[in-house]
Amino acid sequence: MPNTLVSVDWLNDHLDDPNVIVLDASYHLPTAKRDPDAEFVEQHIPGALRFDIEEISDHEATLPHMLPTPEQFDEAMQDLGVGAGMQVVVYDSVGLFSAARAWWMFRYFGHDEVAVLDGGLPAWMDAGHAVESGRGRVVPPPHPFKSRVHAQWVVDAEDLLNNIDSQEHLVLDARANPRFKGEAAEPRPGMRAGHIPGSANVPFSDLLDSDTGRFKSADDVRSRFADAGVDHLPVIVSCGSGVTACVLALGLEIAGLPEPKLYDGSWSEWGSRDDLPIETGN
Repeated sequence: MPNTLVSVDWLNDHLDDPNVIVLDASYHLPTAKRDPDAEFVEQHIPGALRFDIEEISDHEATLPHMLPTPEQFDEAMQDLGVGAGMQVVVYDSVGLFSAARAWWMFRYFGHDEVAVLDGGLPAWMDAGHAVESGRGRVVPPPHPFKSRVHAQWVVDAEDLLNNIDSQEHLVLDARANPRFKGEAAEPRPGMRAGHIPGSANVPFSDLLDSDTGRFKSADDVRSRFADAGVDHLPVIVSCGSGVTACVLALGLEIAGLPEPKLYDGSWSEWGSRDDLPIETGN
């Protein structure tokens, strides 16, 4: 089963497979002023269901869309008709932005049969494939979903604070370079500008073809990570709120590099806490 990327042609060929389930995991930054749920109802890949990153999260957390508990995730998957052993394909309406977060979540909760649609909904529509409207129909899965959590894949602010001195991990920040350098305002109010001291900037867009929105070749992705210093050190990925950091995680998988850890709170936490140090510039 595919576990990184699938093409629109592959998905079109497997769209009627009862073991394949397609999920729209679209999410937009607050500044985009877009409603991904309304956009899904208007048009989506036939048979797709809505994987809402905001809803499938820990609602007691003060930070945006933090990981849910295993019980919450299992319940959400049951509601979507995702069962054990099913091939999941996730996509988003931008091309490749938030779908990787859903991909990473499935793997974090122990479900490896998950892939991202390369190029997302734009690539699907550019290829001339049909879309439909409405909510979609949930089919109960033959075997229930049961999480097996990789708890060691997630780190918190204290781990990052300790890493500033220990330098045991290379921290990669997926935000755009002006945000990383502290030259551009954050999309969420109250955030300081800059980055975690000692971290390196790999904007997630650097891994994508600017014309198609699809992933670059594995060699090109591996080269970009090498430029950032990914060699012998294990990696922690971060971003604004734990979404596009997962594009880096997907890129590392595609490049055949070791599994990173995710700072789930990312800059939404670090940038809002005055007790944590920041750097500006490159």
